[in-house]
Amino acid sequence: MVLFQRKPIASQIQVKRSCPSCGPEPGGEEKKGRGNPISVQLFPPELVEHIISFLPVRDVVALGQTCHYFREVCDTEGVWRRICRRLSPRLREQGSGVRPWKRAAILNYTKGLYFQAFGGRRRCLSKSVAPLLAHGYRRFLPTKDHVFILDYVGTLFFFKNALVSSTLGQIQWKRACRYVVLCRGAKDFASDPRCDTVYRKYLYVLATREQLGVAGATGSRACDCVEVYLQSSGQRVFKMTFHHSMSFKQIVLVGQETQRALLLLTEEGKIYSLVVNETQLDQPRSYTVQLALRKVSHCLPHLRVACMASNQSSTVYITDQGGVYFEVHTPGVYRDLFGTLQAFDPLDQQMPLALSLPAKGNNRYGQLGTGDKMDRGEPTQVHYLQRPIALWCGLNHSLVLSQGLDFSKELLGCGCGAGGRLPGWPKGSASFVKLHVKVPLCACSLCSTRECLYMLSSHDIEHHPAYRDLPASRVVGNPEPSPGAGAPQDPGGTAQACEEYLSQIHSCPTLQDRMEKMKEIVGWMPLMAAQKDFFWEALDMLQTAAGGVGEGPPTPDS
Repeated sequence: MVLFQRKPIASQIQVKRSCPSCGPEPGGEEKKGRGNPISVQLFPPELVEHIISFLPVRDVVALGQTCHYFREVCDTEGVWRRICRRLSPRLREQGSGVRPWKRAAILNYTKGLYFQAFGGRRRCLSKSVAPLLAHGYRRFLPTKDHVFILDYVGTLFFFKNALVSSTLGQIQWKRACRYVVLCRGAKDFASDPRCDTVYRKYLYVLATREQLGVAGATGSRACDCVEVYLQSSGQRVFKMTFHHSMSFKQIVLVGQETQRALLLLTEEGKIYSLVVNETQLDQPRSYTVQLALRKVSHCLPHLRVACMASNQSSTVYITDQGGVYFEVHTPGVYRDLFGTLQAFDPLDQQMPLALSLPAKGNNRYGQLGTGDKMDRGEPTQVHYLQRPIALWCGLNHSLVLSQGLDFSKELLGCGCGAGGRLPGWPKGSASFVKLHVKVPLCACSLCSTRECLYMLSSHDIEHHPAYRDLPASRVVGNPEPSPGAGAPQDPGGTAQACEEYLSQIHSCPTLQDRMEKMKEIVGWMPLMAAQKDFFWEALDMLQTAAGGVGEGPPTPDS
């Protein structure tokens, strides 16, 4: 019998590391009194994989970066299959993919829902419970009382007790202490599209269900359906089933409660819609709803819609070719978007409008991140953002989850800072600045409500970021080089940007204002997270020594 004693990694492998690509270990000659060194390659590969599978995921990744031999061993599906079964014992079968077991293990290792309350004394990041049944986290949605999370196999989880009310009437947040499975076979879900979660009374779930065959036929067939649940209790109050020939992949809501329109996107890129009255959903009766082709697909049949988004009074369609079309339902929103009511037809609210029309971007609070508070009449590029991963647009502020050159994540924000919605910047900012939030390493999406900031963490090795750099000729300050010319003298317009920064600092009347402006500029600059933290800490020390009070980023222990 061979007994293994768990020790630190440094003492677990007391062997000579020699592989054909790395060569023998330097100084590996036989030393007096120490015996002959043993090559790890003499062990059976199955034994090495079995030993490595007991290591934490982080150590497996680190070990795979030491040499070519360990990189091949640590990347085998056998190692990741054992790791995955340890992380998720109930997960048995894997779907399609190049590396199904490695993908599954990393999805479950990195899954997490983090939140930070805006009010109260305690302003630190907390983590909710992680269901063992969940196969990674794909999407989440906070409602009035709870949080709903969809995993990668179509299971929708209902997180209960995410918040409680204190005796003083204020909202206090705590870890979600329990959860239940709301439904399985879910494809997508949606609720009231307004930012305020108090309006999210119902949850609409697009799912696939097995239906019994018609009379005279045997077996069953899969049909898509929409199920409606009460967000407060998770009780299903309504269900509508579609013909088996209709297959959908996304659902969004638009309109008022009495005329709630459900927009459904098919696999072929067509948009269908139906209207329900939410005020009658909880009444014990059944009625028929009519499914109709939306005008954007009827008038523009050549367009293939890839995804869509909505609020209460408008909808955005994005095609597979990168085209963007608006659907505006109220004159107020139409005026805000296009600056005029000349072409608005209240009797034809479903007419798709191309984004190329002159548009008005409200920038009253600096929520566009352009460095000023001037409205924009056309799409404007926002500079100095490093590889955005996820965006969140509130009523008067914007958030961006960004990834630095060292793969660290940081949260940037601009616009109104009232109510703590921009942690660390209570006065707000007209430019994107780094918020005082400790971002998880594998954060992939975010959401902000009136009371809380949420971040979802789940890394998918098969996911490819949608962000891409502009060509060199399109970057401001970096003109197209002429034939025969050498490398550009100012790539990316760095010198021009620095001159603009100095001009802004020089225009500040007091030392306090210059310090604040310099901290804001550091947030704009494309620096690594550690460099930005260094400059902010140094500026805080200088500001304190000069008699000011700094509001630098939190320490690592906070």
